[in-house]
Amino acid sequence: MDLAEAAAELIRTKRGELGDVRAYSQSKSSAEDPVTIVDSMAEEFITEGLRSLRPRDGLIGEEGSSFSSVSGVTWIVDPIDGTVNFIYGHPNYAVSIAAAVDGEVIAGCVVNVATAKMYVAAKGCGAFALSPVGTHSRLVASQEVDLATTLVATGFSYASLRRKAQAEILLKVLPVVRDIRRMGSAALDLCALAEGMVDAYYEHALNAWDYAAGVLIAREAGAFVVAPALSQSGDDAHLLWGCAPGLKESFRQVMGDIPQELPLAALSVEEG
Repeated sequence: MDLAEAAAELIRTKRGELGDVRAYSQSKSSAEDPVTIVDSMAEEFITEGLRSLRPRDGLIGEEGSSFSSVSGVTWIVDPIDGTVNFIYGHPNYAVSIAAAVDGEVIAGCVVNVATAKMYVAAKGCGAFALSPVGTHSRLVASQEVDLATTLVATGFSYASLRRKAQAEILLKVLPVVRDIRRMGSAALDLCALAEGMVDAYYEHALNAWDYAAGVLIAREAGAFVVAPALSQSGDDAHLLWGCAPGLKESFRQVMGDIPQELPLAALSVEEG
């Protein structure tokens, strides 16, 4: 928790120093997928902090940091989930850190950098939100039971063919729910599910660092979540989805009617 909070403060400070962050970003997987010098700086800060605190543990980071575990514990790190929001100044981007043992997340922390609100969970211990002034509250997922009045969060890939397929999927989902929200951070979408700010969430093509902490937080808040294995590459574009417990069957049916994977190779064949 302290390390995630310190990383968030470092990011806030550096963003203020840089001003227009777009001048310090470059493309990653596509022209639409940016990474900034702050992403790299924050990952290095978290990596060195974990090495110092837990020298026998392993780590997998979005920006390439990686070392094997001796202890059996592996940390999964996204230094800035929601980099586009970070670049444009939308206050919805987060530091996400999770600890996993044998492919199962046992602890997770997500900090909304812009607001300093922190979400934490440990397996079997519940999920909590901590405010910047030190107050805390237990997270409880929405009690919604009616699909027609369900607010659903989602996100879109940076790959154009995948975005097109996701837009077509949206045409199937939107008519049967209340509305859609696209907030730009998978980690914070899952935290929103945990605190009942949305009733359901789905997205394709996420990597473990995008969702590891958020999935645990949502589950510990009582949400029902179906997620790929942590070892599954985001390139395989599996579907991750979650919902309020009372929507488990109705939202499962909606999710069952859409593709469970969106691999680019298959989409390229369809396009051709």
